[in-house]
Amino acid sequence: MFSGYHVYHDFPAEKFNIDHILIGPAGVFAVETKTRSKRIAARGKSSVEITYDGKSLSFPDGYHDVKPLTQAKDQASWLEKWLSSAVGEKVKVEPIVTIPGWFVKRTSPEGMAVLNPKKGIESYITSRPKNILSDAMIKRIVHQIDQRCRNIEPKER
Repeated sequence: MFSGYHVYHDFPAEKFNIDHILIGPAGVFAVETKTRSKRIAARGKSSVEITYDGKSLSFPDGYHDVKPLTQAKDQASWLEKWLSSAVGEKVKVEPIVTIPGWFVKRTSPEGMAVLNPKKGIESYITSRPKNILSDAMIKRIVHQIDQRCRNIEPKER
């Protein structure tokens, strides 16, 4: 991903998984990735822009969706509670929704980050203040995440 960040994929939580977790100097981020196919418009072109008003996602076909936002918020909240308990200190986790293949037009500063993963996630994270987590706290958090991620037995051949 980018220098200085620990990246985890498909983190096993209680009865769900968190698509991606990013841990680094700017904090802990729980990333929910959602895919949605594009519909071809009348002239053979498809619109690739989603509008995000801080409350819901609006797709070019008129469909409005809040489920990815709710899911990202719930997963970040669960991770925040779990990590805070595991390290014995409050750990804030910021939710992010990524939607590959779509551009996101934000119409309000409200709400969480909703980004195209190729175009926005790295610049979003690296533009954040770099002093949210100390090196020692990053190590403590990474240790806890490693313990939960590394519990799968290797397959025998």
